[in-house]
Amino acid sequence: MKKIFTKYNISRALLLVFATAIISLCLPRNDKFSYSYNLGKPWAYSLLTAPFDIPIELDTASVRTKRDSIDRSFIDIYKFDTETSESQLSAFKDHLDSLKITISEKNKIQNRLQQIYNDGIVDNATFDKIRLGELPNIRFIADNNTYLSPTDKLKSVKSAYASIDSIDGVLLKTIHEVGIANYLSPNVIIDETISLKLREAEYQKALAPIGLLQKGERIVDRGEIINIQTFTILNTYQQMELAHNDGAVRKHYPLAGKILIILILFGSVYIFLYMFRWRFFGDFHKMTFLMCLFTVFTVAALIIARHTNNALYIMPFAMIPILITTFFDSRTALYMHIHEVLMCSLLASFPIEFIFLQFMAGVIAICSVRELSKRAQLMRAGIYVFICYCISYFAFELMKEGVLIDDTWRMYAYFAVNAIFLSLSYILIFVIEKLFGFTSTVTLVELADVNNPLLREISEKCPGTFQHALQVSNLSADAARRIHADVQLARVGALYHDIGKLNNPAFFTENQHGVNPHSALTPEQSAEIVINHVRDGLKLADKAKLPQVVIDFIAQHHGKGKAKYFYTLACNAADDMNTVDASVFTYPGPNPSNKETSILMMADAVEAASRSLKEYNDDNIRNLVNKIIDSQIADGLFIDSTLSFRDIQIIKEVFIERLKTMYHTRISYPELKNSANTKKI
Repeated sequence: MKKIFTKYNISRALLLVFATAIISLCLPRNDKFSYSYNLGKPWAYSLLTAPFDIPIELDTASVRTKRDSIDRSFIDIYKFDTETSESQLSAFKDHLDSLKITISEKNKIQNRLQQIYNDGIVDNATFDKIRLGELPNIRFIADNNTYLSPTDKLKSVKSAYASIDSIDGVLLKTIHEVGIANYLSPNVIIDETISLKLREAEYQKALAPIGLLQKGERIVDRGEIINIQTFTILNTYQQMELAHNDGAVRKHYPLAGKILIILILFGSVYIFLYMFRWRFFGDFHKMTFLMCLFTVFTVAALIIARHTNNALYIMPFAMIPILITTFFDSRTALYMHIHEVLMCSLLASFPIEFIFLQFMAGVIAICSVRELSKRAQLMRAGIYVFICYCISYFAFELMKEGVLIDDTWRMYAYFAVNAIFLSLSYILIFVIEKLFGFTSTVTLVELADVNNPLLREISEKCPGTFQHALQVSNLSADAARRIHADVQLARVGALYHDIGKLNNPAFFTENQHGVNPHSALTPEQSAEIVINHVRDGLKLADKAKLPQVVIDFIAQHHGKGKAKYFYTLACNAADDMNTVDASVFTYPGPNPSNKETSILMMADAVEAASRSLKEYNDDNIRNLVNKIIDSQIADGLFIDSTLSFRDIQIIKEVFIERLKTMYHTRISYPELKNSANTKKI
C-alpha cells in the first residue's frame, strides 16, 4: 500500500481528477438532439429506429397550405357590446334633455340613434371587408351554438353618421348642435378569445397526425436520402426527444456517459505513458504539461462547439502533436493526438469525418516538424496541414454526398483559419519553455550558433578548448544519430560542456603553449583546479541562464570519475597508495543519466586521449577507443545510463571511423626537380 499511495502517485491521480472535473464542468448540461440532417441529403448515421411511438405529422408545406386555407375561410366570432351602446345612448339622452327642442323631435333623433345601434356599428377594418363583399356574414354565439348573421345593415362610425345626417332637414341644425358623432362607437366587436379558440380547434382538426410510427419501427438508415416525410418525422422525433423525460436520473445519463468516456481516455493515456514512456510518466512537470494541454484544448473546443459544430474545425488540433513532438517525441505526440481527437469527437456532428480529418492533419503535422529547427518550418507545417484538410474533406464529401455541396467554401475558410492559428505555434512553444522549463529544438539550434556570446568568449579566451568542444560535438552528434538519440541536444551539450575552463584556461593542456603551470603544483592542487572546471561551468551556465538539459551535460560529462592523471601521480609519489585520498581526485558527478550525456562522456575522453597517439592507424585508434570506454564501464560510470550494450558497440564503431577520418594521413606531393624541361602550356 505504501508503494501505491506515494506522493508522486497521488499527485498524478489528482492531475487526472482535476482535468476530468474541469472538462466535465464545461460539458453541455442539456441533452441536445445529437443528429444533424438536411432535406434531400443522405443520412450520415447508422440505422435509426423509433424509441417511442411517434405521430406522423404533415410536412411543413402542407401545414402552411392548410393553415392559409383556414385563415382565408375562417369567420371570426362577433358579439354585441351592450355596455358601450347603453352608455352612449344614455349620455346622448342627457345631452338632448339640455336642449330646447320638442319631445317629438327629441324622440325622433333618439330613436334614430337607437336604430343604428340595434343594427350594429363595426370597426373600419370590418366595414371595409363588408363593403368589398369579402364578409357577407358574420358569426355570433347563442346557447353554445354559432349562427350567421348578414352584414348588410352593419355600419361604420362614418357611414352611421352619414345615415343620421340624411334624415329630415328640419332636425339637421339640432343634430349638428348636439354633436351626435361623439356618441357613435362600434358596438359589434370581435370576440378575440372565442375566435382564437375556434381557429385553433380548426387547426388541430385539419393538422391532425396522418399516421403513427410505432416504437421500434425503422425511421431512416445510413445513406438514405432524407425525403419530406422522413424529414418531418425526424423533426417530430427531435421535439419529442427534447421534451421526453423518464425521470431525473435518466436526464443525467448522457452526461455521465461522457464523463466515463473522458476517464477511459485519460486512463488509456496513463497506461501508455506508464508502460512505454516512464521518463515522462515519472516526471511531474511533464505530466502536468500533458494534462494541461489536454484540458485547455478540450475546454476551448467545448466553448467553440456551443456556437456551431462546424466551427470546431477552426481549432488547431494539429498544434498538440507539434508541441509534444517539439518537447517529447513523435510517437507520444501521435498517441496523445489520437486521444484528444477521440475526446473532442463527442462534440462533432459527424464524428467519423472529424476523426478522419484530424488524424490525417496530425500525421502531416508530425512529419513536418519532426526535426524542428527553424521558425519557417511551422509556417510550412500550417500550409501542409491546410492542404491535407482540403484534400481529405474533398474525398470524404465526395464519398458521402456523391456531389460537391454549395457551402463547401465555408469549410475551406475554417481550414484556412486553422492553418493560421497553427503557424503561431512558435509563440506557444516559447511560452511553454518559460512556464515548464522545457527546451525545444529551436532553442538548441540557437544555442549551437557559434556567435552566441558564451561560445564566442570561449573561442577567444580558450581557443584550444573551443576546438576540442567542436571535435567532441561532431563525435557526439554522429554517435547520437546512429543510436537514434537526440542529435541536436548531444551537439549543444558538447559545445558547452567545458565552459568552466574559462576561469583558468592555462591549466588545461589544449590551451597551453610550452608552459605547464601544473609543474609548480602538487597533484592534489592540480586536481582541485581541474575538477573545479565543472563547478565553475555550472555557475557560468546558471548566470547565462542555459536550459537545465544543457547544464546536465556540464555536471555529468565526467560523472563521478577520477582525474586519473593526477591521481596516478599522487599514487606514484606516495609510499603507500592506500594513503592517497581518492575523493580529492573524484569529480562531483552525478554520473550520466541518459544516452546523450553518456555519449558526451565517451566522446570527451576519447577525443582528448586521441591527441596523445604517436601514430594514427586503425589498430591504435581502435585499441584506444575500446580501452577508454571499457575503462569507464568498469568504473561503473554508466550505471545510471539508458544505453544498451548494442548502443555502446555502435558508439565505439562511430568513434573509430570518425577518428580515422579526422587523423588520416595525406599523400606527400612530389617536388619539381628540373623546371627547364617543363613544357609551357
